[in-house]
Amino acid sequence: MASSKHVHGPAEKRSLEIRLRKIVGQLKSVEQMVQEDRDCVDVLTQIVSARKALKSFAEVVIHQHTHECIARASDPREGQKKLRELLIVLERYVE
Repeated sequence: MASSKHVHGPAEKRSLEIRLRKIVGQLKSVEQMVQEDRDCVDVLTQIVSARKALKSFAEVVIHQHTHECIARASDPREGQKKLRELLIVLERYVE
């Protein structure tokens, strides 16, 4: 797949890192809940929350990629290539 490197600006990167830390925290909470034999509904509620957070994170990355990597590609062929790569990933994302 794509091996080109995208450099996020400091504010953009910080925002992504904060979102990821929250998701990791939610998943650690799920792990702890399982270890503590917590009620399945409580565990599932936390899983739903983590899943929504991960979906939101993916949407931000998709938006950034679309606007920064595809729309601002150095030439139209490069933009088309990046668009094809994104579409391949999105096909798997919606499965």
